[in-house]
Amino acid sequence: MNMAINIEASDFDQEILQQGELISDNLNMLRLEQYPPDAEKGLRSFSLAEVADYLGVTQNHIKKLHLEGKGPVPATTSSGRRTYTAEQMLELRQFLDKNGRSDFKRYVPHRRGGEPLQIVSVVNFKGGSGKTTTTAHLAQYLALTGHRVLAIDLDPQASLTALHGIQPELDKNPSLFETLRYDDQRKSITEVIQPTNFPGLDIVPANLELQEYEYQTPLAASNKSSTEGRLFFTRISNALKEVEDRYDVVVIDCPPQLGYLTLTALTASTSVLITVHPQMLDIMSMSQFLLMLGGILESIKGAGARVKLNWFRYLVTRYEPTDGPQAQMVGFMQAMFSKRMLQNHMLKSTAISDAGITKQTLYEVEKNQFTRSTYDRALECLNAVNAEVTGLIHKAWGRK
Repeated sequence: MNMAINIEASDFDQEILQQGELISDNLNMLRLEQYPPDAEKGLRSFSLAEVADYLGVTQNHIKKLHLEGKGPVPATTSSGRRTYTAEQMLELRQFLDKNGRSDFKRYVPHRRGGEPLQIVSVVNFKGGSGKTTTTAHLAQYLALTGHRVLAIDLDPQASLTALHGIQPELDKNPSLFETLRYDDQRKSITEVIQPTNFPGLDIVPANLELQEYEYQTPLAASNKSSTEGRLFFTRISNALKEVEDRYDVVVIDCPPQLGYLTLTALTASTSVLITVHPQMLDIMSMSQFLLMLGGILESIKGAGARVKLNWFRYLVTRYEPTDGPQAQMVGFMQAMFSKRMLQNHMLKSTAISDAGITKQTLYEVEKNQFTRSTYDRALECLNAVNAEVTGLIHKAWGRK
């Protein structure tokens, strides 16, 4: 009997390795088909209506600029339909900012003197809460609305990384672990930042090596001759000091566990967004997460690990308003801490999940791939959530 078990265990080890390699190879084939010839993601053009919405001006205003020969020249179809690339949208934003009223420059929302870098961590203890989807769309929305954004994927599973066209096990991009590690091979964060297909949005990819931080940190903390391990929670904030002049907002996708990676991200954060799926088991899991987090932060407070936040909010994700139990759970949460909940909820949408099949977000896909009402409803909801978060970021800067 024991011999049979050992053989099965050995076979299982080999089988899962082979299956992992098989999945990776086939995903790479799909990527090469989607983004030939160099397997890099592009980005669609944006309609006049979308550009006007992101810039906060009327469509007629943009049309007038084009007719007067001002700003970038859009692509125009035979029917007169205008589209702009994301780069042109940034160029148009700069033009409007430079040539608008001198006392009201709202088109380029970059940080001004005295406004600190905003670091938003998106967290949840339970997988499947929409954490990565939330992070990706928030980072891209901030970039589309003119902010300089750095997205950091701290989850070794690297879903955020994959959404931005990087396949970790094949592309061999370094992760933030190279900046967090405790030995003499540590790299500057500038060496691990990668551009994305969104102008104004960079990313620090993830890979399985990030998990090493969970093992190295307690060993470093036990080394009495060094303070590095005992002050592990400063490592992300210290790394970001090297590039804080390059960005307005950092958005961190935390792993779905309460380990050293999550704690290091939280102590670097200026704000926290907790995603929650409105079902009983998910809310019970969130309760345990909060209890554990509070206890751990209390225990390491003496070492200087203080979480000083401008704000934190709960975001209801994958919400189905017609589902009675879900509506009841949302009411339950609102009754307990209404001031800590985002007013807008992220509705469950087939448009978002279908876009994810091709490793795209709703901001990337062409709307003609969906039923118009489905796409419009999802995008309206998504923009409402992200605009509310953007408002909180601006409020933290003292803007009205």
